[in-house]
Amino acid sequence: MMEQRGMALPGLEDVGALRDAVQRVLDDHWVPEGYAAPHAGTYPWQWLWDSCFHVLVWQALGCTDRAQAELASLFGPQAPSGFVPHMNYVVRPGHHADLWGRDDASSITQPPMYGHAVAELVRSGTPPPDEVVAAAAAGLRFLMEQRDRDDSGLVLLCHPWESGADDSPRWDDRCPGGFDIGRWRAEKDRLVTTIGFSADGSPLRNPAFPVASASFNALVAFNAGELASVTGNDGLAAAADELAAALDARWDDDLGTWVDAGPTADGSGRCRTADALLPLLVTADSTKAARVVDDLLDPVAHGGPWGPTGVHRAEPIFDPAGYWRGPVWPQLAYLLVLGAVRFDPDAAEQLAATTVAGAWASGLAEYWHPDTGEGLGASPQSWTGLALLLAEWT
Repeated sequence: MMEQRGMALPGLEDVGALRDAVQRVLDDHWVPEGYAAPHAGTYPWQWLWDSCFHVLVWQALGCTDRAQAELASLFGPQAPSGFVPHMNYVVRPGHHADLWGRDDASSITQPPMYGHAVAELVRSGTPPPDEVVAAAAAGLRFLMEQRDRDDSGLVLLCHPWESGADDSPRWDDRCPGGFDIGRWRAEKDRLVTTIGFSADGSPLRNPAFPVASASFNALVAFNAGELASVTGNDGLAAAADELAAALDARWDDDLGTWVDAGPTADGSGRCRTADALLPLLVTADSTKAARVVDDLLDPVAHGGPWGPTGVHRAEPIFDPAGYWRGPVWPQLAYLLVLGAVRFDPDAAEQLAATTVAGAWASGLAEYWHPDTGEGLGASPQSWTGLALLLAEWT
């Protein structure tokens, strides 16, 4: 039985109960076009990194056919450049065409978790078809070779949505007049109109949002390294190492976090958030890693009985129930566990246990309160099935 430092997980007698619950959620959310909707009411479309996480969960459930189908489907609207849109409107084309300027998909991307998804399928003995592996490599090459970069060497975002951390306090400096949820929503819509595209509609730059996110770059480097590890692609491996080195140059030892590059570097880009700790996945510096792992478990930093807080507790904006202001996000916790296990397996197990406890207590919610386990956002949410991987991994 999974335990949290000697305390049985509330209401969870064994991993089998969690497995059954996750299976029901993924089955209920399955769309015949080949993907699991994150939440049928709130999120009915296909989102890029959500689907990549679903692939991992389907595989853990033994549903290899659905894992393969969902992975392949997210490359449906891929551009010739390799660009992979972050939303696929296969169910109802044209629904948001007025926003994106195209019918089938969005005009921005999201963290390229398909590198990790491909690698996990290969390692499990069920490799994807060659064309899917090639599509994943093309998606990563687009980001590493065609997307504009900051002088730091980091890849630039074209929109805050590309990071996956939509309302991270790291973007607060880019909200005119200071962060306000209504003004920020309007600004995000406006930022879509300032993106610079290639001839085939691939987003290359956005002069109105020239932010080089530590978290996004960590996930680009991690996924490139993951894909290279199972394909032997030396070019991807070298590019991943180069990006990881550029990231480590953004470490701030006083704060204990990696700092974004660009116009927010001296302001909100220094906010201590869980997403900014994702370079833990690719850093080679054990001293930096030890500081991060300690903070993830420290109850006055990111530690919590139901998983790691999304924002450091000492930050003035910390709000344990506020959207991207402090709750536990299961996909970030999963990735931080993968990073922590490279340096401290015991700490990784503890982090996994608290996250699983929170996922269960929340009812497999989209995100949850780190101190009470109260479910927040859409519930149940498909990507919270990652708790099954963490439970079985420990």
